[in-house]
Amino acid sequence: MRTILMGALWLALVAPGAGAQQAAMPDAYRQTQMKMLALQRSMLLAMADSMPEALYRDKATPEQRDFAQQLQHCALAMAFLGVRYMGGERPALPDTAVALNSRAGLKQYINATFDYAAERLKTQSAESRAEAVEFFGQTIPRWQVWDELHQHTIWTAGQVVANFRKHGMAPPGFGFF
Repeated sequence: MRTILMGALWLALVAPGAGAQQAAMPDAYRQTQMKMLALQRSMLLAMADSMPEALYRDKATPEQRDFAQQLQHCALAMAFLGVRYMGGERPALPDTAVALNSRAGLKQYINATFDYAAERLKTQSAESRAEAVEFFGQTIPRWQVWDELHQHTIWTAGQVVANFRKHGMAPPGFGFF
């Protein structure tokens, strides 16, 4: 019961739209967000390592992105939305033709986007973190954009579990277990 109550409290604090009215997030929370970036990176890299390259362009269903496109999409959000909401120049990213067709290329792409995101998060000023931004129709503080990106990555990466299952393979273990 305590876990449910704590989860409800957390959601109430970070729910889209609610964040703009609350006090600035303590700077110590940045370290939690850095750990989430590291977890996301390691999860995507483990997925890239676990899938045979011959199956990178395979789709679990015709409607979805293929395996490599899905991981590239997870990583691209860090760079694209990082620039859009955190400022700075867009990073030089590896060619997608290489990233989508080789393990080395995909891992290089993931690392480039997460290196960029980690640097942006690490150097973001307290003032910038407290500023309100319009994020897909909601007004939230900039610090919360990192949490939204985390949710996007976990949600999007989770969809490739079907790619592993389609070929009778287990996905890599989840980072917390």
